[in-house]
Amino acid sequence: MKRGLVIGKFMPIHQGHIALINFAATQCDEVIVSMSYTAQDPIAPELRFSWIKEIFQHSATIQPHSIQDDFDNESLPWTARTKIWADVIRKVYPRIDILFSSEVYGEPFAQNLGAEHQSFDPDRKLFPVSATCIRAKPFSHWSYIPEVVRPHFVKRVCFYGPESTGKSTMAKHMAALFNTEYAPEVARELLTSNDFTVEDIIRIGHAHTQRVLDKTKKANKILFCDTDLITTQIYSRHYLGVVPPVLYELEKTISYDLYFLFDVDVPWVSDGLRDLGGNRNEMLEVFTSELKKRNHPYVLVHGTWEERENLISARLNSLD
Repeated sequence: MKRGLVIGKFMPIHQGHIALINFAATQCDEVIVSMSYTAQDPIAPELRFSWIKEIFQHSATIQPHSIQDDFDNESLPWTARTKIWADVIRKVYPRIDILFSSEVYGEPFAQNLGAEHQSFDPDRKLFPVSATCIRAKPFSHWSYIPEVVRPHFVKRVCFYGPESTGKSTMAKHMAALFNTEYAPEVARELLTSNDFTVEDIIRIGHAHTQRVLDKTKKANKILFCDTDLITTQIYSRHYLGVVPPVLYELEKTISYDLYFLFDVDVPWVSDGLRDLGGNRNEMLEVFTSELKKRNHPYVLVHGTWEERENLISARLNSLD
């Protein structure tokens, strides 16, 4: 039996890693994919490991494992450094016959393991990408990010503010413009009037949170969200005089990369649910203060429809 080894942080795993691992699988009866991790990693180890397992779930040859990296010494030259690695690997895994890598440490590590070394695309000609580049500029390297990993790098954009300011229309419009998904205001699907209960508002909070999570999995780089849980809290306080604690917990579930606060400098239009046309400036202050309390930066959206669209598009085109 010939056993191969591929090591890495896989932060995140990308198409270059996948090609390396698949190549190893063509050369061996078993390939151990060893993911190292520390408590300081910018992407949670559990999440990274779940990506690896999902990608290779149908391959009996490829065996994912994880190992805590509490033994490395980056100050040492590669020969001495990889000797430490090899000592640990021999204790943790069965005998390794071939080490597969694209890195400069490959040859000394293999020698310390007493294994053959096979290099794969060391010059990054087939896959000109690295995990560091992906973390820094995911949109620029989107094609190298596996589908299961992409939701982690989706930017969630919240269109936020008082009623009748064009958020819903703009969210749908921008999603079409950027060829992606949008999460509508779920409250409009569940309510027919403003006569609702605490139980209703809790149901809305859960439903809206789940909708955003589901849409994130399908989004292409950006997800446009029509309102958020802060909005649900504001209307709960206004109409019911209370905010159920669960709404604050649900708020922590989802973070937004960018808030667009919609100004009230457009005509108010009644639609059966809207009834705060006479309190627009007051409501704008409420919405603004909630963002400031949380130190959420925001972009104020104002002007004509064209001016609003141009403002939003310009800001979004700077994302990466």
